Amino acid sequence: MPTFAIRLACLTGRLLLTPAAVATLIVVFLAAIVLTDGAGSGLAAWLTALGIGTVAALWRGRRRIRAARLVPFLPVVVAAALTASVCVPTAPTARQYPPDLPFVATQHWSLATGSRVAVYHYPPANTGARRPVPLVYLNGGPVRGISMLDHRFLQLLARQGYDVYTYEQAGGGRSDLLPMDQYTISRSVRDLAAFVDRLDKGRVDILGFSGGGVVLTRALADTRVAARLHRAIIAEPGPMDGPTARIAGHKGRPSARGLAPAMTGPRSTHVPRYAVAFGLMRLGLLTPDTGLIGQAEGDNAFTAADLGSDTASAYCARDAHRIPTEDTAQNFSFSPAASLRVQQTVKDSPSISPELGRSRTPAMLMIAECSSQVRQWATAILADDPAIQRTQYMPGVGHRMWNGLDDNNDRAAAVIDAFLQAGPAPVPNYPTRDDVPAFLDARK
Repeated sequence: MPTFAIRLACLTGRLLLTPAAVATLIVVFLAAIVLTDGAGSGLAAWLTALGIGTVAALWRGRRRIRAARLVPFLPVVVAAALTASVCVPTAPTARQYPPDLPFVATQHWSLATGSRVAVYHYPPANTGARRPVPLVYLNGGPVRGISMLDHRFLQLLARQGYDVYTYEQAGGGRSDLLPMDQYTISRSVRDLAAFVDRLDKGRVDILGFSGGGVVLTRALADTRVAARLHRAIIAEPGPMDGPTARIAGHKGRPSARGLAPAMTGPRSTHVPRYAVAFGLMRLGLLTPDTGLIGQAEGDNAFTAADLGSDTASAYCARDAHRIPTEDTAQNFSFSPAASLRVQQTVKDSPSISPELGRSRTPAMLMIAECSSQVRQWATAILADDPAIQRTQYMPGVGHRMWNGLDDNNDRAAAVIDAFLQAGPAPVPNYPTRDDVPAFLDARK
């Protein structure tokens, strides 16, 4: 009996040794991916792991009989097969742009900065109430296509008499890609100035949402760009600079994150190649211009379902089971690498508080009750920008304030219209600068 137990233990150990060896080689492969930054579509890391595995197998089999010498190579073969899937593209490596939308023409403008962006124009549908100043919309992302929800909201503003222009920022949607090292928050601000110049309609009103709100805030801090702006609306902004990005504060009322049903549809992150690439990039272990996947391939592969709970976090908890479809599969576009690159340049930037403190452009801040943004990202702007004339705390909505649910679009449009026309605000001016300490203490 003891002999049988010993043999069983030895057999079990040998059986466990194979998966352990496979796992070790996979770890070696991933470490090599990081060390080589995915060079050669991961081939350099694959050859490194294969070489290490082969040397180890030869060493283990050096004293075995000829047939038994092949046994140590089994985990090498298995690991090589598993990791090879990370090195083989399954999405097109040349950019596949979304098809044109059926309800609005896609124009392509070449800006003085060198960016070539996709532009959409919604002329005022109500000629009787035509607004004299053009309205430019900056969507969030930061490098993302304009969603169908946004397009519907812009159509609503056009029906109210606004001459609405919007563009997908360089690298997003139908706009041309940039070299990865050119995606910076400063470039985004310069593109905005160049777009207004190309529009050639004088000063414009700007509505910047989320990442677009960051671009707008930094534009207000640049006197040369701010001179092109008539009025500014900063809606649900991200962090405006490095010091703000490092603030560890609370968010708004509970969102639908963790409550909403999981998003359906294909996910690139279910494919080993993109799961590894996007995962390591998000952890900061791969650079946005990694050699593992190209920018175009990553854009083609990424799907709406890959956003996961990020979409649910943009809605109030009460809306968890009725979150609308924000976009179509054909129109959805998100550039994960370029977005990370822009976000990193924000985090690395010095404070813009002194420059923002000299802003004179009339501005309004919009914040949502169930915001998924850190509250101090918005209140820091309120504290630093003396030209903010009113803050509109929007009850009953999350980060995605215009979402097609109930009367949310109409309420957001009413707030925007009242400010741009210098009319009375439909909701209280709250929080004011003096209200901020109590507002943050109440964790609203």
